[in-house]
Amino acid sequence: MKLLLVEDNELLVAELEKQLKQAGYVTDVTDKAAEADYLLKETNYDCVILDIGLPDDNGLDLLSRWRNQGINTPVIMLTARSQWHEKVEGFNAGADDYLGKPFHTQELLVRINALIQRAHGKANSPSKELSFAGVTLDEDQQTVVVKEERFELTAMEFRLLKIFIMSPKKLLSKAQLTDKLYQFDDEKESNVVEVYVTHLRKKLGKTSIETRRGQGYIFHGIRE
Repeated sequence: MKLLLVEDNELLVAELEKQLKQAGYVTDVTDKAAEADYLLKETNYDCVILDIGLPDDNGLDLLSRWRNQGINTPVIMLTARSQWHEKVEGFNAGADDYLGKPFHTQELLVRINALIQRAHGKANSPSKELSFAGVTLDEDQQTVVVKEERFELTAMEFRLLKIFIMSPKKLLSKAQLTDKLYQFDDEKESNVVEVYVTHLRKKLGKTSIETRRGQGYIFHGIRE
């Protein structure tokens, strides 16, 4: 899953980047509203974490513009403000959730996961397990259970499988998968998707992930 973090507090950003990475998320970071606006329109994010107080703009105004432009990406507002009327302003601007500073990172992770689940039509799924067609991804242990057998996953295997489970039976291009796997400023390896699809097939079965030549991949789960 890929997130956009728009925050100008360097200490908070450093901590959130670490925690989000451990949770299996790929996170792009900016402290500028203008760059956030550009990134959101160029990249398919699963959720945006948006601070209200930015150096070059007000986060509420930025969010309001996004919603007026038809951008419906889930957004969690972060702010040091805690008055009820300010929360109302945030929701009126189009925020999906609101978290006042200071906050526990674990609470933010739970809220992010809930928003993404809801956006994918899976609001009733367990918050720490994702399942599809006989494949269960345990987010706490970073493992996958297949036919009652548990396999450990590397960080990249975990990220890729999470992307597939969140978009089952959907054709995902190599470019889409690569974009979600990497930070926007990372050097992207051209063959990384093929390598980790191969790794996952060894654990899930050869038919779990279908290759469409010249198009991409489709996740089917366990096929009897």
